[in-house]
Amino acid sequence: MEPTAVPGPEATGAPPQGRRTPRRLRALLALLITACVVFPLSAAARPRIPAPAPAALPPLTATTLDTVYAANRANAAQASRMAAGHGDRHRAEADRDLAAASRQLLAFDGRGTGRAVEVFGDLARADRVAVLVPGSDTTLDTYARFRATATALHHRLTTEDTGAATRVAVVAWLGYDTPGTVSTAVLTPGRADEAAPRLSRFLHGLYALTGRDTRVSLLCHSYGSVVCARTAARGGPPVADIALLGSPGTGADNAAALRTPARIWAARGGDDWVAEVPHAEADLFGTTVGFGTDPVSPEFGARVFAAGDGGHSDYFTPGSASLANLARIVLGETSEVTRA
Repeated sequence: MEPTAVPGPEATGAPPQGRRTPRRLRALLALLITACVVFPLSAAARPRIPAPAPAALPPLTATTLDTVYAANRANAAQASRMAAGHGDRHRAEADRDLAAASRQLLAFDGRGTGRAVEVFGDLARADRVAVLVPGSDTTLDTYARFRATATALHHRLTTEDTGAATRVAVVAWLGYDTPGTVSTAVLTPGRADEAAPRLSRFLHGLYALTGRDTRVSLLCHSYGSVVCARTAARGGPPVADIALLGSPGTGADNAAALRTPARIWAARGGDDWVAEVPHAEADLFGTTVGFGTDPVSPEFGARVFAAGDGGHSDYFTPGSASLANLARIVLGETSEVTRA
């Protein structure tokens, strides 16, 4: 997953408390101005790729799950053919990969930047489910990177951490239009506000399939942490845990403001550049810019866990402290989570 913003020109050293916020706000506004100039140029560089409307699906139940998977694979195959006919070989290949017989797609939409929701494991029988919510620049064209994080977690859960009595599944939820790394959208909660009801509906459907006793964890990376926070704050279905990874902020002053019974976790790798992003919030012409309190700060009040020395895209790296701790969170082994 790609960064959610370019780090601001933060001065070295620790400025006096009274001057810290204005400097961060200036840096944030500078990012916004840069994005306003660059994004329209980059967005116009690629023509729209034709794709079919999403497949008509039956209500999601244990008995219709295979039908849903097959319908979405067929839709991805059609999208691949249309992209190839349009001359976009990269998108055609990405869609064709999603259409493979082994893929378990709960949702697929090849239009625009695209959306896909993929399952790893036996979802209908799972006792615990981890739902991964990605950050900026995650599209069908870059989906393979996002998928790799889900497969790494699923492998860790099923080969190293669980006993025979625990059945786990992982869901890669690319269910919203993520903002571009260099864009105005990445600095505001607009895309997250659009995504929150989608994620809420998905969670309702998930519980209808698995049952309310299933323990669901949201693992939210970068801008995805804003999506998860908005979902919780608007009264989305309760989950067991919410983990904020490399978060630029959530728009909430503290964990309590999310108004959720879930345990709130946060982590940041030692080499994650998001630490340099101004953790500030301002109103600019009626639009909120920035996401406020740093989730790994004591003021936020999350359970901060160790993520090692990794960078912004390393939270699911096999063998990492971060991945080990995420697996423990998903399994409910909270006493085993190593704290930062």
